[in-house]
Amino acid sequence: MNTEILGIVAMYGIVLLLAIPLGRYIGKIFNYEPTWADKLFNPIDRFFFKMGGIDDKVEMNWKQHLGALLTINLVWFLLSMFVLLNMDWLPLNPDANPAMTSDLAFNTSVSFITNTNLQHYSGETGLSYLGQLTLMLWQFISAACGMAICAVVFMAMKEKTSTTLGNFYSFFVRSATRVLLPLCIVVATILVFNGTPMTFGGKDHITTLEGKTQDVSRGPVAAFVAIKQLGTNGGGFYGPNSANPMENPNYLTNIVESVSIVLLPIALVFALGYVLKRKKLAYTIFGVMTLGFLLLLLPTVIGETGGNPAIDNMGISQNMGSMEGKEVRFGAVSSANWATYTTCTSNGSVNAMHDSFTPLGGATTLLGMMVNCFYGGIGVGFLNFYIFIILGVFISGLMVGRTPEFLGKKIEAKEMKIAMIIALLHPFLILAGTALASHLYAGNPEAYAGWLANPGYHGFSEMLYEFTSSSANNGSGFEGLGDNTPFWNIATGIVMLMARYLPIIGPVAIAGLLAAKKHVPESSGTLKTDTSTFGFMVFAVIFIVAALSFFPALTLGPIAEYFSLYQ
Repeated sequence: MNTEILGIVAMYGIVLLLAIPLGRYIGKIFNYEPTWADKLFNPIDRFFFKMGGIDDKVEMNWKQHLGALLTINLVWFLLSMFVLLNMDWLPLNPDANPAMTSDLAFNTSVSFITNTNLQHYSGETGLSYLGQLTLMLWQFISAACGMAICAVVFMAMKEKTSTTLGNFYSFFVRSATRVLLPLCIVVATILVFNGTPMTFGGKDHITTLEGKTQDVSRGPVAAFVAIKQLGTNGGGFYGPNSANPMENPNYLTNIVESVSIVLLPIALVFALGYVLKRKKLAYTIFGVMTLGFLLLLLPTVIGETGGNPAIDNMGISQNMGSMEGKEVRFGAVSSANWATYTTCTSNGSVNAMHDSFTPLGGATTLLGMMVNCFYGGIGVGFLNFYIFIILGVFISGLMVGRTPEFLGKKIEAKEMKIAMIIALLHPFLILAGTALASHLYAGNPEAYAGWLANPGYHGFSEMLYEFTSSSANNGSGFEGLGDNTPFWNIATGIVMLMARYLPIIGPVAIAGLLAAKKHVPESSGTLKTDTSTFGFMVFAVIFIVAALSFFPALTLGPIAEYFSLYQ
């Protein structure tokens, strides 16, 4: 157990060693400063711009940035729908997998363009290789969109007074070619050399040690897994995701994939410090995020290493912790660590089944997604945190009797209204969706019997988790839920759309409005936002909003389950 704990400490140390210089590199890319990648990727960038008829030198205001983002996402959605609905006759389908139904294709297309990667299908049987490659492309696209729109907000915070904030297409392409692609090549190479398949051949026919024949699904797995981890996408090539040894063969690949989950969300915080020339502000934001992350990690590890009291009562030893639904290769500690990484970001990949976690572990994974800004998704994690910064500045200004200011710009009624709408949208989508599903199930449990594999408190947690994961653009699930039905496909699809784009529109609108305002020089009375005091203020705002919004729902699910087990 001590060795496992040292392992997760080492993983986080590796993250920091890589994230700080990577953040500086990303900052240079956003600032258009010279980097080693220019000679290699400048011609590629120019080719893409020429093919698209785009002038990457044209500056855009915040509305034009949002227009570009939404337009190209719509085009990608329609292309994805076409491929998924016609996989049965399109090429690259050696295993003759069928096309998707319309409601499942809608859910899957929405899921991948929104960086959620919620999967109501099993990848090895539900997709052709063309389908997998299409979704792999969307994993690059959605991640690069998150980075690009984050760069727009950085530019708005950087400028003293400006109505133009760079070019979205340029930020998008540079994020994909100079950051995501090189990192994916490195990670995919490590996976291939450790046994992860990378082929376009069909199923492999093998003979087991028992003398029986078995078909083993293969495909371009290594490339798919690399971007799913680095882009905080999380969609698995196989149904069990990274609990499958084909996606995650050994402890080394488990370390590489775990590090990949949080690497870019943390690096973008350090990139903020480089772009704004405010390292202290970046470290303050990083400190608040890390405090929240640790407060979720520790209970998860404790819960999963403590075992299940019901098994204790049977006289069965649990010296390895609660191992139900976990891989023996990784153990309880590494599984708890991965679960916290993946739910504090919008990654959603798993190396253990979250449905089998103890009630305490289930509660903390839910909380990570409910807060949705302790690192968060690639780019959009900072945007979510930005909303809480605005709220923290406003409340702090009221407490000291001064007009709220952030980075020299006055925060007024319009910005606060937008911030409050976005802050309340996330709990509304989660709680309203869960309430509707609970009402339908309670009203006619026989008609909806296929929904829940578990009764009572845990069944409620399964439905709560599904809507939480959808609203957080996470994509993981309590897989006791029978989710491939028209209700779940359409309901979670709508939630994913609203939860992806409205929380992008809101922060970009606030940042654009503030950027256009007159800059107010700092004075002795200016609220310092790069201090530990302000950091704790923001943390308190996050804690209060999360507690007031979600504690009643958690009480009905994992908390009630906890007391029923430990009474």
